[in-house]
Amino acid sequence: MNLALLQGAGDVVATGLYFVTFNQDATSLAVGTTTGYKLFTLNGHDRFDQTYEFTGEDVCIVERLFSSSLIAMVSLSAPRKLKVCHFKKGTEICNYCYPNTILAVKLNRARLLVVLEEILYIHNIKDMKVLHTIRDTPANPKGIIALSINSDNSYLAYPGSGQIGEVQVFDTLNLDAVTMIPAHDAPLAALSFNSSGSLLATASEKGTVIRIFSIPSGNKLYELRRGIKRCAAIYSLSFSPDDKYLSASSNTETIHIFKLDNTGAPESTAAPAPESQTWGQYLGKALVSTASYLPSQMTDVFTQGRAFAHVKLPSPGLRSVCALTTTGKLLVASSDSYLYVYVIEPDEGGECILSKQHCMLATSDGSCDDVGGELSETVAAEDPGPPSFQTNY
Repeated sequence: MNLALLQGAGDVVATGLYFVTFNQDATSLAVGTTTGYKLFTLNGHDRFDQTYEFTGEDVCIVERLFSSSLIAMVSLSAPRKLKVCHFKKGTEICNYCYPNTILAVKLNRARLLVVLEEILYIHNIKDMKVLHTIRDTPANPKGIIALSINSDNSYLAYPGSGQIGEVQVFDTLNLDAVTMIPAHDAPLAALSFNSSGSLLATASEKGTVIRIFSIPSGNKLYELRRGIKRCAAIYSLSFSPDDKYLSASSNTETIHIFKLDNTGAPESTAAPAPESQTWGQYLGKALVSTASYLPSQMTDVFTQGRAFAHVKLPSPGLRSVCALTTTGKLLVASSDSYLYVYVIEPDEGGECILSKQHCMLATSDGSCDDVGGELSETVAAEDPGPPSFQTNY
């Protein structure tokens, strides 16, 4: 979650928090600030331990490769320059300078992806050579992108249009286009692969419907209703490691968690048990039965899955990024500088219980430090060209 990008140049980020993200398997958290970056280790016992801190640059992007010592970082004062570092040795492996501002960086064990507004660079992570460049993509000022963490299914998904929610899927191993998915009527707001790269979740700027597609076929498997009346800006989508849940955070105070079954349909559409029913259950059954007689635009509403569980953040408007863990917990890193840990009730769902909260900007004495600061101006190049490269391999 690039807060520096979302806030806009010249705005003040009160907490001094520029960037926050989980690593590929949600075992580590990376935080970029006005003064540097921090790395934290997460585990199933709700421990939140700082493992490394770097100071000296205003870091607006920092991505860690799983739990390795390899990190990729971009500073706000040099927004076109990517540094790849070995943080435990304190050494810079290489750096690249690009023709325009870097909006996002994604990596798995095979590929490193650099996102500019209208260009995508695919690097071989072993030697950082540029393997392929996708030029003249539709303008993507928010850097919306997804890269599968599975090195064997190393798929890339990016917006194929600036006017509608079209998704382009690209194979970064074979360097071939895979499919185009007409996912939404409105432009895209969020994309996310599951851990195996076999599912892709999408949301549009309208934010009322989340769809899940099979990859590489592009067939639609799920259509999940976040809301009917209330549109929202979706900030993040995240699958659980076992693909049973999908979380969605937005600019509302509610984070939705959907429960997925194994048949390619939302669990809430399953036939009701032949037991005594309440009036609400009877009405729901009647609506589903009636759906077959209604126009397709209306039947979609009745067959879409509803949120199985939800979380209420302290206040609306907080930007957040979520991750679901193997231990049945939801991690929420928020723009208020806190990491919230919630417990999901696997049988009942409903409102999740807040288990822990940790300050991501905590000082050595345990207090939460708001370092503050103004965002630097980022300047776009007028004449894009190939990236320049320096290496210390």
